[in-house]
Amino acid sequence: MSFLERQNLTALLLRTGLAVVFLYAAIASFTNPDEWVGYFPNALTGLVPADLLLTLFSVYELGLAAWLLSGVYTRYAALLCAATLTGIVLANLSLFIITFRDVALIFAALALATVKEKTHLTKS
Repeated sequence: MSFLERQNLTALLLRTGLAVVFLYAAIASFTNPDEWVGYFPNALTGLVPADLLLTLFSVYELGLAAWLLSGVYTRYAALLCAATLTGIVLANLSLFIITFRDVALIFAALALATVKEKTHLTKS
């Protein structure tokens, strides 16, 4: 396997892993909203109704997962994933016993942002 093939496989694995995380969270928040709504800071739920905020964020997560799986502008999708996960961790520092795993996901997203994928465009 060549270096570029390994890079593409690495990117595919990272994209898929991160997408699964966002897909799971979005789907689970639709099926069990009471278990997820508590992760929003009170400052946000004071401005926007919690159920609406959860729905909007879940749609955002689905979009982010689709973007990751598309492989288009991966670096930007990965950086947005890292920023999103960082926001989740910082907004829930009192729940770090639960969100500590998100720190590893932040670094996975940053790793994805550094992977140089081979494009399928040919020079003519």
